[in-house]
Amino acid sequence: MTPPAAPHEISARRRTLALLALALGGVGIGASEFATMGLLPGIAHGLLPEQMATAPDAGIARAGQLITAYALGVVVGAPVLALLSVRWSRTSMIIALAAALAAGTVLSAAMPSFELTVLARFLAGVPHGAYFGVASLLAASLMGPGSQGKGVAVALSGLTVANLVGVPLMTALGQLVGWRAVYLVITGIFVLTVLALRAALPPQPVISGRRAVDEVVALRRVQLWIVMGIAAIGFAGGFAVFSYVADITTQVSGAAAGMVPWVLAAAGLGMTLGNILGGITTDRSLRGTLLVGFPLYITALVGLFLAAPGSLPGLLIGFFAVNLGSSALGPALQTWLIRVAHRSEVLGASLNHAAFNVANALGAALGGAVIAGGLGYRAPMVVAILLAGTGFVLVAATLIALRVRSRRTLAVLREHEPTYTGQIPALDPSAEHEVPTRTDALPVTVGG
Repeated sequence: MTPPAAPHEISARRRTLALLALALGGVGIGASEFATMGLLPGIAHGLLPEQMATAPDAGIARAGQLITAYALGVVVGAPVLALLSVRWSRTSMIIALAAALAAGTVLSAAMPSFELTVLARFLAGVPHGAYFGVASLLAASLMGPGSQGKGVAVALSGLTVANLVGVPLMTALGQLVGWRAVYLVITGIFVLTVLALRAALPPQPVISGRRAVDEVVALRRVQLWIVMGIAAIGFAGGFAVFSYVADITTQVSGAAAGMVPWVLAAAGLGMTLGNILGGITTDRSLRGTLLVGFPLYITALVGLFLAAPGSLPGLLIGFFAVNLGSSALGPALQTWLIRVAHRSEVLGASLNHAAFNVANALGAALGGAVIAGGLGYRAPMVVAILLAGTGFVLVAATLIALRVRSRRTLAVLREHEPTYTGQIPALDPSAEHEVPTRTDALPVTVGG
């Protein structure tokens, strides 16, 4: 029997359709996750009418639990489903995950009470991280060797397009006909995704000999947890403000509620451009993307804090810049995790989204806490600056520590083997290989 062609060896037309199918699932995920933020006041009025009538700030903060619940679903589901997927082909796994996303979203539309809706949002988030993890690996294999960063960017492109077009449209739709209708429309997107994936994706065989215990080995690597911490803390800054974008628009900038979709569109444009830029720069220099991207991201948050009060243009530009900066970092951090995870690729790719949604939960919770504490809707911007700054400190400290460790290891190798002339492999797009056995216990370094 003739073996199936490698994914990157299929026809250009089918490759394009397969990549579009993967991205369509990202559109649905982005709409499901971020439209909730734009519709939060409407959801709060619908599910918490008494609290919104007496204490609206506390009601909005409580409604933020829906965002946190979804994020926690991602955090729980990403590693668990990644481990369960080792005996599945990636093609079968991605289709099953898209079906699960449809089921969780339709439950979100149907639940009658706030508590049950929180549970539904948790269930809707469970397949999120594993979907993007598997989609990133499928996209990279479809595009061929040397395109890991671009593959991650393609998988994330649906998420960014959702924020550019889908979320503003869904927010406007929700303001007209109610938030439950929005979740039903998103369910339809996931159903279309299932059909498109079944039609376009080339079959991939199950990787023989892989066991869940082989994936768990990656969790022993300290660097894996450090990178997850960087993503969780650093991205939490953006979520501290983005979770309350609707009220920041009306309460801080003084704009009408009808402007919220336009603010979301500006944020989505920044996210789309940032994702494209991050995919390109990650394949050129992972370290450079991190060291330049984080300061730009922090500067954008400071600019938002200074420009947003009383100024709709300042708010639009600020949200555009914040999302541009944070999204440019996404492909770099996911590529870093995939490389650190070595053979546990699905786990590494999925854990980035677990960390991303720890950031979502943390940012929403801290932003809601300062609002509920009476500090106003500008206070989450201060929280955001502090969180993003902490993330950058962690990046800088990690890069310095890894460089020092690599030089010490190289010195030891040359001391014991004077003829050794190699280098410790670098975690960089040009070095898609694993650390040699003799240094397997060491963290992988970033950069040359």
